[in-house]
Amino acid sequence: MKLVVQRVTSASVEVENDTVGEIGEGLMVLVGFGENDTTREADYLARKLVKLRIFADEDGKMNRSVKDVSGKLLLVPQFTLYGKVKKNRPSFHKALNPSDATKLFDYFVEKCGEEIEVETGQFGAFMKVSLLNNGPVTILLEKEFGDD
Repeated sequence: MKLVVQRVTSASVEVENDTVGEIGEGLMVLVGFGENDTTREADYLARKLVKLRIFADEDGKMNRSVKDVSGKLLLVPQFTLYGKVKKNRPSFHKALNPSDATKLFDYFVEKCGEEIEVETGQFGAFMKVSLLNNGPVTILLEKEFGDD
């Protein structure tokens, strides 16, 4: 499972000219699932994401989580995070199949939503994502059990 986490001042997702998800201060997260991912990886990364301290404290140090700053999450499904480029065209055979990935994305959203307010993109749709990256701060989180 892979997450591309961006600290944002604001972010939104549009599908067919309709805004389907929008946040102010918080984290915009691209979420990708690999062929062997399960709820185990989702549980681990949901906990990690909510506790990730990448917001400034009163001394200007990255010491506060999105929850600490009363921020929100915008979770956007992104199967292309598992694209492999050997030649010039990416292959996505390492990505989890769409049916299972949809269920796992919904599960991940639910787990994160237990801790913090969550908005989402739309699984399987062509989306336009807009964001104002704050910093910029971008972090890659990955977890594949067995790779401990």
